[in-house]
Amino acid sequence: MYSMKQGLHPDNYRLVVFEDLNNGTRILTRSTAAADETTKWEDGQEYPLIKVHITSASHPFFTGEERILDIEGRVDKFKARAAAGQAAKDKRAAAAKKTQKRQAAKVEKAEAKAENSKVTK
Repeated sequence: MYSMKQGLHPDNYRLVVFEDLNNGTRILTRSTAAADETTKWEDGQEYPLIKVHITSASHPFFTGEERILDIEGRVDKFKARAAAGQAAKDKRAAAAKKTQKRQAAKVEKAEAKAENSKVTK
């Protein structure tokens, strides 16, 4: 029979309030996380307070809302990189086409020169 390993899990669980900074939702749960602040809960008691940026109450996956948070212009940066990449690809294609045209012209010129030298002899 298997038994749980001793001393593996923390034993300092206590009630803690997690507050979502996006929408102010507060959740009372057990945690071992350290907290510097305290807050008064609905039952009138003081509990440690941990502020978090996102929870299931504000995350689009859980809420079903689709919000665009573009604080740093990430979408614009991506579009600019994509446009620059496409422009570079088009430039390389045009250069390859130009080189191919030059090669064909050189071959044609060499063939014409060879034809002229046969005719003049």
